[in-house]
Amino acid sequence: MTHLRLIVVLLAALVVCGCSSARSTTELSVVQPFDQVRYLGVWYEQVRNDHRFERGLEAVSATYSQGEEGKIVVTNRGWNQDQGRWSEATGYALPAGTAEVGHLRVTFFWPFFGDYRVVYLDADYQTAFVTGPDFSWFWILTRTRDLDEATIESLIHRAEAMGFARAAMLRVRHDRAPR
Repeated sequence: MTHLRLIVVLLAALVVCGCSSARSTTELSVVQPFDQVRYLGVWYEQVRNDHRFERGLEAVSATYSQGEEGKIVVTNRGWNQDQGRWSEATGYALPAGTAEVGHLRVTFFWPFFGDYRVVYLDADYQTAFVTGPDFSWFWILTRTRDLDEATIESLIHRAEAMGFARAAMLRVRHDRAPR
């Protein structure tokens, strides 16, 4: 049992240290005031930085719903074209501080939590930029599944102005998945 504890501690330290080499997003302000109730519902990925856990997925959406004890239930869903099926993961998020600040801690594999920082949100809660602890984690989310090219380009330019690298951004297709 002692070896198992040591392995868990070493893995946790590796994750923390592995993420610390990239430029931190703490220099970006999170959205305040943040209304968690208005944020609930379905959001569609338009742009993301590619990561292993989403690799190959298209038509990705995130559904946020009210859970028990202040938790926000998070269900991420994406179409895997190669496998011809939907892939889904459900976890939960908790406020990292007060509920009025757009900073959450999210987990899909308890006890490991990740940073979820809403760094841009339009007044109508239709478009959001979300990042993790560093600039390698980035998503542009919208309430609308299909956006025109000009709108997406405008959002990418706004993200670039905040310091996110266009070269790392991957456009998310929604047109090849079943509705």
